[in-house]
Amino acid sequence: MAGTSHGHTPAAWTGVTIAFIGFCVSGAFMVLANPLGVWAGLAVILLGLVVGMAMSAAGLGMPKESDAVRRARIEAGQMQTR
Repeated sequence: MAGTSHGHTPAAWTGVTIAFIGFCVSGAFMVLANPLGVWAGLAVILLGLVVGMAMSAAGLGMPKESDAVRRARIEAGQMQTR
């Protein structure tokens, strides 16, 4: 995945970091048997999704590939397998 820059964007890092914090909060409150805290952690996880999508929409995510670039990438990959 490192060759394709999969997820190496500010939007991805921010969204995953917020979701990870929510996961930790939810897990801690689950062990403490506090349902309100578990739901709060789940809300933070969803917040991470929303923030990541908003940042991606604002241009901080991966740019979409054009059809020409996609075709060139596929052709280059086919040339390597020959």
